Amino acid sequence: MIKSRVSTFPRRAFVALVAAALAVTVVAAPKLKLGTLAPVGTSYHKTLMTMAETWRKESGGAVDLNIFAGGKLGGEAEMVGLMQVNSLQATMLTAVGLAEIEPGVTGLQNIPMGFHTLAEVDYVGERLHPLLQERMAKKGFVVLFWVDSGWVRFFTKEPIVHPADLRKLKLFSWSGNPAQVELYQSAGFDAKALETADIVPGLGTGLIDAVPLPPFYAMAAQVDSRAPYMLDLNWAPLVGALVVRKETWEKIPEATRVKLLEAAAKAGAEIKATGRREMAESVAAMEKRGLKVQAVSPEIEAEWRAISEKVYPNIRGKLVPADIFDETMRLLAECRALGKS
Repeated sequence: MIKSRVSTFPRRAFVALVAAALAVTVVAAPKLKLGTLAPVGTSYHKTLMTMAETWRKESGGAVDLNIFAGGKLGGEAEMVGLMQVNSLQATMLTAVGLAEIEPGVTGLQNIPMGFHTLAEVDYVGERLHPLLQERMAKKGFVVLFWVDSGWVRFFTKEPIVHPADLRKLKLFSWSGNPAQVELYQSAGFDAKALETADIVPGLGTGLIDAVPLPPFYAMAAQVDSRAPYMLDLNWAPLVGALVVRKETWEKIPEATRVKLLEAAAKAGAEIKATGRREMAESVAAMEKRGLKVQAVSPEIEAEWRAISEKVYPNIRGKLVPADIFDETMRLLAECRALGKS
């Protein structure tokens, strides 16, 4: 009898420990990782952090989203690769990274001088987003929100005004996008493919002399300290989106997903509004620390537009899928005809 009691106790203890461990496993919040190139401490990063906290609260602690900002997990192509193997569950990407999933996203960003106003960016985006989201869903990704950060401008080590001035400089182009490098080179520009993290070092070593960036990023990365000139030309919008693995998203109860999506939509709207506002604020702040802004007359703008439109036949079907390019141009014409530009 004594032997039986002694042998039974460890077994009962073991079962209790296993049950406790299983209980912990059931209630423990799953760790979701979100990567982004947005620098730590910027408004973009802070908004994502706020969204993550809202997700925790709205899910009763069942969704624990961890933000890895500043390119800590690599460039955008690398982060997409991490998502594909579930080492990363979500990312906030620009069109550069999104195109790794669905090339059609390039129609929102990679048509230089195609968009004249941010109203046009909104008009085209609102009509293309459903199609792009459907295509991305088929590839295993869900879009939670779309954003833009206003216009990309050229930051250079030497002042430029005309396209011929830029052709004399070594121009940054995103690594992993050989079609864009070829496009720049076909227009006579000396494009150098690098990762975003290599921009500031590249400017310091002379590997590049010019970089197209939204002003907020240039300010956050202190690009203006090495490229102290900015051409006041709206080259292209910088668009992006927050995407999550479909498999991961669908494991969350539907009622919870509704709450998370609402929080994400709020964060996206805030990021978009802040990004557009900070475009002008960032330029003003950089001017105070020495940035020299090169004004662009209507004649100069027309010169840039002419060289851009000249390469559209090379963009269509190469850099931007033909069907998306055609639809983007149709929507731009429709927007202007309706007087909504």
